[in-house]
Amino acid sequence: MILLSGCGLDINSGDSTTAAQSQGSEEPTVAIAGAAMKGVIQQGLVTANRLISDKDGYYAPQRQAAKPVLTADDGSYEWRLRGKADSWALVELQADSGTRMICDVAPQCEQNSAEPVAFGQPMSLDSNFSLRGAGDLRLETVNLTPLTHLAVALAERSANGLSPDSLSGTYQTVEGWFGLAAGSLRLTPPDLTRLDEADSVSADALQVAIANAAFLALVNNNAQWDSISEVLTDATIQVAETGQISLMGDGTNVALADLITVAAVQAAELQATVDSSIISQRLGVVQSRNVHHFKTVADVYEDTDTSVAETGETANDTTEGSNNDTTTDTTDDNTGSTEETAGTGGDTTGDTIADTDTGTDTSEPTTTETTVEETIPANAALLSWTAPLTRENGDSLAMGEIAGFEVVYGTSAEILDQNLAIGDASVDELLVDELTEGTWYFAIRTLDTDGNRSRLSEVVHKQI
Repeated sequence: MILLSGCGLDINSGDSTTAAQSQGSEEPTVAIAGAAMKGVIQQGLVTANRLISDKDGYYAPQRQAAKPVLTADDGSYEWRLRGKADSWALVELQADSGTRMICDVAPQCEQNSAEPVAFGQPMSLDSNFSLRGAGDLRLETVNLTPLTHLAVALAERSANGLSPDSLSGTYQTVEGWFGLAAGSLRLTPPDLTRLDEADSVSADALQVAIANAAFLALVNNNAQWDSISEVLTDATIQVAETGQISLMGDGTNVALADLITVAAVQAAELQATVDSSIISQRLGVVQSRNVHHFKTVADVYEDTDTSVAETGETANDTTEGSNNDTTTDTTDDNTGSTEETAGTGGDTTGDTIADTDTGTDTSEPTTTETTVEETIPANAALLSWTAPLTRENGDSLAMGEIAGFEVVYGTSAEILDQNLAIGDASVDELLVDELTEGTWYFAIRTLDTDGNRSRLSEVVHKQI
C-alpha cells in the first residue's frame, strides 16, 4: 500500500507533466493534441479525461487527478492518456492569472472597463474563462473554442450524456447555427493576427476563426457585456437550459443574430490587416456568407419568432454557408450560365467538360458567377465552383490529387487574358475585384499534383 501511494504522488506532482502521466506504467498511452483558439490562448491549463459509459449507457468523463498541461505560445497543447485509442475524450481549459489571450478582434479588444488592447497583442483573462471540446482518440485532435464549448454543453442535455453520437450531433448542430460547413469544428482555426503567414488557409477555417472571434467582438459593440467570459457564459447557460440560442435576442441574453453580424463586420475589418490578396478575397467570401446567414436567421425569426432549435434546422430547411443545396435563379445564353446564389459555394449547375492533352488531365470544375449585391462591391464578381470528381478517362479524382485551380477572365469571351492562381484544393470561391465597367467573362481550370491541367470550364459573365 505504501508503494501504491508513492506512485500516486509521482503522477500528481512530477516535474514533467507528460512524463508523470505515463510514469510507472507499461500500458500503452495515446496522445491528444489540439489548440485553444479564441484568439490564441497561451498558458491555459488543460486537462483531458476519457468519456466512459455506465451500465445504463450514460457517458461522463472518467475524472483522474493529474497535473494540467499548459498551452504553448501558439495555443497548442498535448496530453497523454493511459490506455488505447479506443474511446472519446473530453478536454477542458481553465484560465488562471498567468493565462493570456491574443486579441483577435480588429482594431482592438475591450473588456472589464480596462484600457483597450490592440489587435495582435496579449490580454489577460479572468478566472471564469473556460473552454471545452471533445473528440475521438483515434483522430487525436481536439480543438478548444467557444463553438466546441457550446457543442459540449448541448450534448450534456442528451439522455446518454457525452456519448459519441450526442457529441457528433451537437457539433453539427452548432455548425448549422453559425452557417458553417459540415466538419468545420474539427478544423484548427488559424491565428487571425498572422494571416499573411497562412496563404493556404481555407475560407471554411477562416469562417470558424471569425465566428469564435465574434464572442469577444460582441463586447466591443455592446456595453451590456464586460468580458468575453460573460458573453460565453450567457450563451452556454441558454444552451444548457433550453438547448437553444435566442435568435434575435430579448435585450438580456446573447443573440445569435448579433454574433453573426459582428462576425461579418470582423471579416471586413480583417481585410485591412492583411497584405495577401488571396486572404483578402477569402475574407470577402466569409463576410458574404455571414451576411446571408444573418438574412436566413432573420427570415426564420419573422416566420416563426422562435429560437434556434436543438436540431439546428431553420424554417426553410436551408443553412447558408453549409454544404446544403441552395435555391438559385439561373439564366442561360450562348456564353454559359450565370447563377445567382447566396455565395455559399454550394452545388452549382452546368455540364462538366472533360478534355486532355496528356491522357491524364482532370475534368474541369463547374463554375458560376455569383452576385451578392448587398455585400459584394459593384466593381467585383464573386465566383464559386464545384471541383471535379473524375478525370477525363473516368478515373476517380481525389481531393488530395488536386493542386489547385486557375481562374482566367477578361472583357471578351474569346480572350481571357487575365488569371489568378489558387494553390488550395479546398477553396471553392473567389472574389475578383477592381473590375472596370463593361461585361467581364470568367472560366476556371483544375490543376493536379502531377502538373496536368483540365480544359477550361464553361464561360460565365457579369455586367459591371
